[in-house]
Amino acid sequence: MMKYILVTGGVISGIGKGIIASSVGTILKSCGLHVTAIKIDPYINIDAGTFSPYEHGEVFVLDDGGEVDLDLGNYERFLDIRLTRDNNLTTGKIYQSVINKERRGDYLGKTVQVVPHITDAIQEWVVKQAKVPVDDDDVEPQVCVIELGGTVGDIESMPFIEAFRQFQFKVKRENFCNIHVSLIPQPSATGEQKTKPTQNSVRELRGLGLSPDLIMCRCSTALENSVKEKISMFCHVEPEQVICVHDVSSIYRVPLLLEDQGVVSYLSRRLNMPIETRPRRMLTKWKEMSDRSDRLLEHCSIALVGKYTKFSDSYASVIKALEHSALAISHKLEVKYIDSAYLEPCTLQEEPVKYHEAWQKLCSSDGILVPGGFGVRGTEGKIHAINWARKQKKPFLGVCLGMQLAVCEFARNVLGWADANSTEFDPESKYPVVIDMPEHNPGQMGGTMRLGKRRTIFKTSNSVLHHPYFIGVQYHPEFTSRPIKPSPPYLGLLLAAAGKLQSCLQKGCRLSPRDTYSDRSGSSTPDSEISELKLPSISSE
Repeated sequence: MMKYILVTGGVISGIGKGIIASSVGTILKSCGLHVTAIKIDPYINIDAGTFSPYEHGEVFVLDDGGEVDLDLGNYERFLDIRLTRDNNLTTGKIYQSVINKERRGDYLGKTVQVVPHITDAIQEWVVKQAKVPVDDDDVEPQVCVIELGGTVGDIESMPFIEAFRQFQFKVKRENFCNIHVSLIPQPSATGEQKTKPTQNSVRELRGLGLSPDLIMCRCSTALENSVKEKISMFCHVEPEQVICVHDVSSIYRVPLLLEDQGVVSYLSRRLNMPIETRPRRMLTKWKEMSDRSDRLLEHCSIALVGKYTKFSDSYASVIKALEHSALAISHKLEVKYIDSAYLEPCTLQEEPVKYHEAWQKLCSSDGILVPGGFGVRGTEGKIHAINWARKQKKPFLGVCLGMQLAVCEFARNVLGWADANSTEFDPESKYPVVIDMPEHNPGQMGGTMRLGKRRTIFKTSNSVLHHPYFIGVQYHPEFTSRPIKPSPPYLGLLLAAAGKLQSCLQKGCRLSPRDTYSDRSGSSTPDSEISELKLPSISSE
């Protein structure tokens, strides 16, 4: 039987449910189980494709072209799996599905209501999607981790809570458990860890028909024993069911934190799962990676020139790809966020301090990255940054819009086409060096771009990305980066920024980890894949 693990949240949103859900899946996968994940977002949007990055952060794109919540990026990176658009369930998708059925007459004239029709549709969606293989061996998953977005008590999430209240009885108790993530605030005035918000949150969850099996407490410092015992007493759970998830140096330490507190052994007993007792090499390598991250001494700085720099989650996958690559070459990453508008000459007149600060950050960086984006604001500033990188031979990577603007900059300043531009920004340009793709529909929002995984065919056998590293790609390589399999274009940028690219290439180092982009990329046997990225010769220099 499929095992379902529902992750809910209380007190406030944004306390790390996605990382905790990913970490639970990781430690279960390390035991040899096949694990899948579903993210439920209670908003009415059909998908995340039309969101501003300031709303929910980055829009993550899946292999099938699905535009989804950034937490699915965490699931893919932690579990090294390939999800589909239906792994992200929204209120909009559910209501659209139910309304379409009603219009077809599927309900035979009955009154369509939240209960049972919406709640049944949610359960059917989860059961169906949980069976979809996410590893390349096409084996049906054994465990499905489901994250319910928002916080318990939100009116938007009520139908989903009710659906899972019913669901726990349909699939039987031994196949369903609930992990509740709550905040333990620690006011600076007293320094005392407060349990009342968690007590209230659990009480509300119980009132809605769900009883947490594990209470994961997010806190700034480790939980005191007395606090853990108090939560145990007032929330009706054993002390071993209260898990401390305190702030750690890296998110990749969270699976180790859960493992050390016996989460695997508890879930094995609670869900009657066949857990292997042999040493888990995957977690050993995970620990080595985390330890190495804490010991890094050499630094490498990358200037990220964009328009959504006030909110780092806007570039979540980009940052993760940089982190993976920096770790692979044993350097500590420093990201310098630069609002591209501040690089434009008009800012010098209006806000000279911001102008000079932005240029100081840019000029002092070891490499420059211009990520994807939309809209004309800040594009000229990005072109100025690209121009400086090309002339100074600074390592540069342009992704999507970054690549397009690199084409515009080259056409303007090397070919002498002063009017060169993209038709997105200037439809009347005399030199339209970047044009809309044939399938792009500018009249409709959402799902109008070329989305998903596509194979790129190199027509020559000697193509290589080399120094001076000035690279532009239309696709988004950050979406396929993994902690132990960094994305090659990002790895190349970090190698060039650290001054190690040439020596790496001369030694014949292969920058593309095996199968990172192939159809066999989602391995279900992590132990066999973990040591594929071998770069000791780089880090030892």
